[in-house]
Amino acid sequence: MTQSQAAAGAELRRTLGVGDAVVVGLGSMVGAGIFAALGPAARAAGSGLLPGLALAALVAYCNAMSSARLAARYPASGGTYVYGRERLGAFWGYLAGWSFVVGKTASCAAMALTVGAYLWPQQAHAVAVAAVVALTAVNYGGVQKSAWLTRVIVAVVLAVLACVVVVCLGSGAADAGRLDVGASGGAGGVLQAAGLLFFAFAGYARIATLGEEVRDPARTIPRAIPLALGIALAVYACVAVAVLAVLGAGGLGAAGAPLADAVRAAGVPGLVPVVRAGAAVAALGSLLALILGVSRTTLAMARDGHLPRALAAVHPRFRVPHRAELAVGAVVAVLAATVDVRGAIGFSSFGVLAYYGVANASAWTLSPAWHTRVVPAVGLAGCAALAFALPGLSVAIGAGVLAVGAAAYAVRRWGRRT
Repeated sequence: MTQSQAAAGAELRRTLGVGDAVVVGLGSMVGAGIFAALGPAARAAGSGLLPGLALAALVAYCNAMSSARLAARYPASGGTYVYGRERLGAFWGYLAGWSFVVGKTASCAAMALTVGAYLWPQQAHAVAVAAVVALTAVNYGGVQKSAWLTRVIVAVVLAVLACVVVVCLGSGAADAGRLDVGASGGAGGVLQAAGLLFFAFAGYARIATLGEEVRDPARTIPRAIPLALGIALAVYACVAVAVLAVLGAGGLGAAGAPLADAVRAAGVPGLVPVVRAGAAVAALGSLLALILGVSRTTLAMARDGHLPRALAAVHPRFRVPHRAELAVGAVVAVLAATVDVRGAIGFSSFGVLAYYGVANASAWTLSPAWHTRVVPAVGLAGCAALAFALPGLSVAIGAGVLAVGAAAYAVRRWGRRT
């Protein structure tokens, strides 16, 4: 236990095994993104969608390996916030934590609004707030309850996606000729598609941020992260191939609800309500895991005084950071009730890539051996390339958010010295 953890008075309870950790990661990755991200990615890359998916997976793999090595060395809540602080210095850890908390809080609101849009479009904001309140209550009851609910959600979503793949590939509308991997959007389009699709892979970070609640973290985390990533990649590839075979790159890029449009085009319109329900359940799973991860990073930053120290409290019975969870839930509920953030959520992708950039830079310092530095070097370069290939507005907003965080850190340091 570090000095800051001792000051907080308690550690979290280690209850999660490999299976639980994999489920938490899958609940974050195989979420609403697969129901929505394929369309924008196809618009950016055209027939280069599949190479874009492969590139996103490569960068995610490098990030996963770097995160796994770091999480095994530093099995505490906070993920890259802790790694950056320990390996690169306090500022870089803070910047990673800032990127994660701010970006993922906006993502939480977007997922909540997605639930509302699918379940009751006319009352999307009200449904979104109700979803945030309910899932915050689940997280408050302990991480095992969260893992159990996530397991149910993942099972439902995977079943729906399997139905989509079977229906599309088994229909007469499927045409293998539509899978041409030539990048009609150009190299820039493939990079932008990879940046958009990368967001759907980012959930494995949730395993690392739960490092203080995993049993035998040196063994569990390095196994759970690549396993969850591999399963997610297999699922995404199957879905992308199935939908492309039915709609083609042009039809997929023009689709408002790609998976629903694909099953309709495949001649099974009766499955559309099931796909819509699956999208809502997937968004709930993403929201559950996002709140879980943001609250743990908030806990770690509060322990070090970067956020109010009151948020570092651990519930004496449930052994969860209850004040951090309530604070995150309250902020997300306010955003979900008052702001439609879906149109401006691009800066979250920029923040996630900045977060993993710090993770790869931290992993680079673990060993001087060149062969151990290849993966973090590729991951860092990939994060930078994908971040700046995002739409210009997303890059500008994301860079602005990071600048605000850096300024707040500088003011706080100056205040301590005076």
